Amino acid sequence: MMETVRDIIEVVVVAFIIAMVIRGLVIETFVVHGPSMEPTLVDGERLLVFKLAYKLGKPKRGDVVVLRYPLDPSRDYIKRVVAVEGDTVELRLGRLYVNGILQEEPYVRYPGLYNMASLVVPQDTVFVMGDHRTDSEDSRFFGPVPVDLLKGKAIFIIWPPKAIGAIR
Repeated sequence: MMETVRDIIEVVVVAFIIAMVIRGLVIETFVVHGPSMEPTLVDGERLLVFKLAYKLGKPKRGDVVVLRYPLDPSRDYIKRVVAVEGDTVELRLGRLYVNGILQEEPYVRYPGLYNMASLVVPQDTVFVMGDHRTDSEDSRFFGPVPVDLLKGKAIFIIWPPKAIGAIR
């Protein structure tokens, strides 16, 4: 009887340690706060974030990322990478141009009428924007984000049940 209890305790402790290692190094959950990523992600959705994504490779245009807010690294934001190092990014009446090419962005519902002079994204940084451009504090306000502030790539919605699925 005592041996069975000890075996159960050992299994629970090992499972807990494995879960903590996975959470600490590989996968983390994130809750969306606010409307800045609508319609792609909505307030209250829970996501899985792959924390090793940018240790194993570089960010790509279109990646949805969780980042430490550059003006207060204790806060996390979620945004979309729209330009990577070396790209020239510009906004004309709310339309995004990367390297002089108008970008097709079917995920943007409210582009706004913003203008932004062209900017070359510096080395080891990315330019991020929310999908709801009229309600997003992003690189237009705080500038390109150092890659080391990226916590990971958002890959999957896990809650609520009607939204479960991969992030486009």
